[in-house]
Amino acid sequence: MNKRKVSTLISVLLAILVWAAVEWVLFYVFLPPINVRSVGFWAFLIVSLGLLAISVATLALGERFFALERGKRGKVTGVRLGTAPFTRISLIVLAVLIVLLILLGIASSSAFNARRYASVISVSERDFATDMPKTSEVTNIALMDTASARILGTRKLGELSDVVSQFVVSEEYTQINFKGKPKKVAPLEYDGFFKWINNKATGVPGYIMVDAVDNYAEYVSLPEGEGIRYTESAYFGKDLRRALRFAYPTKILGNISLEVDESGDPYYIVSCMKPRVGLFGAQDVSEVILFDPVDGSHTLLALDEVPSWIDIVYDGDLVCTKYNWQGTLSGGFLNSIIGNKGCKQTTDDFGYLMMDDDVWYFTGVTSVTADASNIGFILSNARTGEYKYYAVNGAEEHSAMGAAEGEVQETRYTASFPALVNIAGEPSYIMVLKDDNGLVKLYALVNVEQYNIVATGETQAAAIAAYTRRLAGEGIDVSDSSAAVTDTVTVGEIHLLPSDGGTALYLRGARADGTVCLYKSLFKPELEVLLLLSPGDSVTVKSTPTDTDRIFEILEVALP
Repeated sequence: MNKRKVSTLISVLLAILVWAAVEWVLFYVFLPPINVRSVGFWAFLIVSLGLLAISVATLALGERFFALERGKRGKVTGVRLGTAPFTRISLIVLAVLIVLLILLGIASSSAFNARRYASVISVSERDFATDMPKTSEVTNIALMDTASARILGTRKLGELSDVVSQFVVSEEYTQINFKGKPKKVAPLEYDGFFKWINNKATGVPGYIMVDAVDNYAEYVSLPEGEGIRYTESAYFGKDLRRALRFAYPTKILGNISLEVDESGDPYYIVSCMKPRVGLFGAQDVSEVILFDPVDGSHTLLALDEVPSWIDIVYDGDLVCTKYNWQGTLSGGFLNSIIGNKGCKQTTDDFGYLMMDDDVWYFTGVTSVTADASNIGFILSNARTGEYKYYAVNGAEEHSAMGAAEGEVQETRYTASFPALVNIAGEPSYIMVLKDDNGLVKLYALVNVEQYNIVATGETQAAAIAAYTRRLAGEGIDVSDSSAAVTDTVTVGEIHLLPSDGGTALYLRGARADGTVCLYKSLFKPELEVLLLLSPGDSVTVKSTPTDTDRIFEILEVALP
């Protein structure tokens, strides 16, 4: 081999070494999966081969991969690709890969696989009254939204002077069901590179947990020596995503959320994605990584191996996307674009509901061509991916939010995304109203079918009581409402007094436990029996609480 060939070979090897070093840095920074079913891998491959071609052409072969075009006086007027042999072949290879990527993407799209996309999930139709029992108290719905949770979490951290100087609360809160109550949990993160340097040996000392029903936050401190060392704000090998990528180089990583088990120990729950259609299409969860952020240990779980304490395997955006595939593509791709016959889709947000010790997503379903009304709603299990559909016609969520805000428009409170509850047999939206600082000020209920029926209260009980009275005032039978209570009352006083809209009857009496309460109602013929009673007599009264302690609205009366 002559000296020229040896020199060229050495130059090529050096160019490849330079390229390999650059590639390692790029992989270390961008962390693409080594998986041909990932578009990110193909993009990384094309960029890598392009950089290899440029390195070999310019550093080893002396070819101009890019050539400058110059005009008069040497002024650059443009850039053209080189035409030397190696450069030309490299450009052809890159062009073929780009075209192949485009063709594979098209072949995997819903345009050619509409019914395969639509069949990714199955949805069972259920009865609202059966699955949603009547309630007088909501303890299984995360009424507080994430924005308000962030405010409470940040304020709680601000109370801890030794922690707030080194850490910040993550913006990412995970909705979990912790010991039967809706909670939002967020990790602390290092407040910059130098704060990580100072604390990396001990790790993040705890996390924030927010009660999404009772509206308070608490800081949970981890035992000494058991700090969270792997987070998304750490650096180098302790960076969570980097640790996951090097442990699972071929996995397509999806949603990552922090959860805690029933003992309060933190874990990251990582969804691994896999295309269900073609090479790239219909990405869905296929496996779950359980990652311990304290010691870095991890376990890959099949979907049927996921323990029950884990709540979020499918994130809410994916849940809505998969339902929209079925709702819009069941009649074919052209129908989803032109005719829209039978097409339906979710509204643009979702809430959370706790059922059967699991977290469920709630969102309305509307016709693609509808404006401000729902034709039903869905519940989807965040752990198992199960879907339930309920045919309940009425106002969509944003219309209900507007109705609640309009009820107290002078306050300029804003409504959170609502959830659906059963009040006296009526499908009803429940939500919170927040002030400009994001703090919960009022609770509101809006009737789904008649969203002009609105009630608010400073407490949840007061709002439900006011709403029940509004239903009764609209002629809706609320006598079997679970908000109603039945008492045997010993009569003290009975009075008839003038009132707006007629005559009001007031009964003051003592319950069996000795508590003295006031019962009231607009006078109607079925209450005449009360006028025959004397002090000391007993009567059975069915009533609903009002927003004032020990005052009840009469529904029915009967002699014992």
